[in-house]
Parts: sequence; C-alpha cells; structure tokens
Amino acid sequence: MAAIEQLFAMMVKEGASDLHVSSTYPPFFRLHGHMIRLNVPPLSPSAAEKLIFATMTDDQIRTFKRRSELDWSYKVEGVGRFRANAFVQYGGIAAVYRFVQEHIRTLEELALPDSLRFLADNVRGLVLVTGPTGSGKSTTLAALIAHINNTRKEHIITIEDPIEYVHKGRNCLINQREVGPHTKSFAGALRAALREDPDVIMVGEMRDYKTMSLALTAAETGHLVFATLHTNNAAKSIDRVVDSFPAEQQPQVRVMMSESLLGIVAQTLLPRSDQKGMVPALEVMIATPPIRNLIRENKGFQIPSVMQTNARHGMMTYETSVKLLVQSGIISPATASNFMQTASA
Repeated sequence: MAAIEQLFAMMVKEGASDLHVSSTYPPFFRLHGHMIRLNVPPLSPSAAEKLIFATMTDDQIRTFKRRSELDWSYKVEGVGRFRANAFVQYGGIAAVYRFVQEHIRTLEELALPDSLRFLADNVRGLVLVTGPTGSGKSTTLAALIAHINNTRKEHIITIEDPIEYVHKGRNCLINQREVGPHTKSFAGALRAALREDPDVIMVGEMRDYKTMSLALTAAETGHLVFATLHTNNAAKSIDRVVDSFPAEQQPQVRVMMSESLLGIVAQTLLPRSDQKGMVPALEVMIATPPIRNLIRENKGFQIPSVMQTNARHGMMTYETSVKLLVQSGIISPATASNFMQTASA
C-alpha cells in the first residue's frame, strides 16, 4: 500500500473526516471538528507533491499544473472513497481529502425530520440544501436521492464536482455526471439534462446565475431539482439566488422563486457530547403560501418569524433543532450556546 493510502487507512480507522497534506507541515487529521497534527516530521514540498500526485491520473496532474487547483475523487480498495481538492499555497502544494461513506445512509438513519421526506416526494419544484463547507450537504442530498430511488420509478441525473456517493439504480435509472471528465460545467450539463428526459436533477453546486437560471427553469417545467448553496440560512439562500442575477432581472427571479421553490434545508454539524462524531443542526423552511408571498414581495426578513410559528407545516428553526439536541443529550448546552451566538451574529 502506498504511503498516502496508509494515511487514508489510518484516517478511516481513527474516525477522522479529513486528511490534510501540506508542504512544510506534517499531515493533519480533522477529528470531531478539531485539527490533529500527526506525530511525524514535516513534509518537504517534493514529498508532499509525491504523496498528492500518487492519487491523481496523468491527465489530472497536467490539469492541476495548468490551473494550480483541482477537484477530484480517489478510491482505495478496502478502505473507501475520498473527495479531494489540491491547491498551491505559499510553501508549496497542499491537498485536503474528505472521507465519503460508501454506504448511503437513509433519511431515518440520519435522523432527519419527516419534512425532508415530504420535499423528496414532490414531482416538481426546487429544493435547496444549504450550509457551510463540511456541513453534511452531500450526505443529506444522497439520502434524498436514495429515498426516491427506493420509492419511485424515474430517471435521475446528478451533476457533481466531483462525484461523491455512487448510487446504484434500484427502481430508478440514475446517471451521474462529473464536471471535468464528463462535462465542462454545471450550467452546460444542466442545459443538456433538460434534453435527456429526466424526472429528477441533482446539481452539486449552484455557482453562478446561469446555473441558477437553468435550475429554476427546470423546476418550472416539471422537474424535481435538488441543489446546494454555501449559505447559512433559508432567508439568505433566497437573497443569494436573487442577488446573483442582474438588477433588472431580479423582480422576475423573485416571482420564479416564489412559484417553483418547495423548501430550503440549512444545516451545520455540531460535535456530539459523547465525542463520537458530529450531528446536524437543521433549519427547514417549507414554501407555504405566506412564505411564497414574502419571497415575491422581497420581505425575506420576515421569513424567520413565519418559520417559528409554522412547525405544523414541517418547518424548523435552528433554535428549535438545537434545543431538541440538548434535551436529548446529544450535544452539550455549551455547544448549543456557542452555535446560537454564531448563528445570530
């Protein structure tokens, strides 16, 4: 087993979520949210390059040298799959590898609320899963796709960068496309997907207004679309989409959002009180008629108060989610307090 693969095996055994390889530093694991330095000598730039390039194909190495950054995935037989990002920094090359569970956990196994199942059971509309990097968005999306795969007979297309969870069709035909090897861009693949007879489209990330526009169009024209954004809550997610468009188009986009949006799931991971990993805290917004009116009238600042009073419709605020986690003993009161201070800032 190559040296980098030995690090992957150790990472999985220790239960770490990420491996950091960086020139002039020893390798680090991220374990339960904390960076843990391995007790080995620092890596020279050439040693770090050798480790990282061992996980790339020749084409990927050439692309990295041209762009100075690269997203890709790597699999070690008997160990697991890893989502990778390499980049150039002051001391030389660096890379981060995230362990991706091969087993796709169900909505029940993730203890996600029933409102997410309701969102997945729709046949058309837009569902956004949002949160910072490393908040479990990909795991939630995989569970939503798996639910559809188990309960419906449809055509699912995913557009990812890179492919993380590999889905095996049960009742559904699932085609997974990766930006780079299979398509030049999210927008290009999404535009093509509209001609590929899909029922469900999953967009790994909406990075620009072209992709957002196509996602809204797909949702409006009878498809169920899942997509992610790097935003912290529901109201900010709506503003992020609308503000990505030219000013003259924004009123029309608000109308499109108000008509096609099904719901928004915002999430972040918090350390468990038993120190056995992380658990998601969630905010769930369902696009009820009052929510749709607020989107259309550009009154997103009123959305949190509507969510607080509409738990019966499956909505949940971060405050409620964190309170339930504390009451169950899953997270500590101190963790909850620290998170809520950050979330309200």
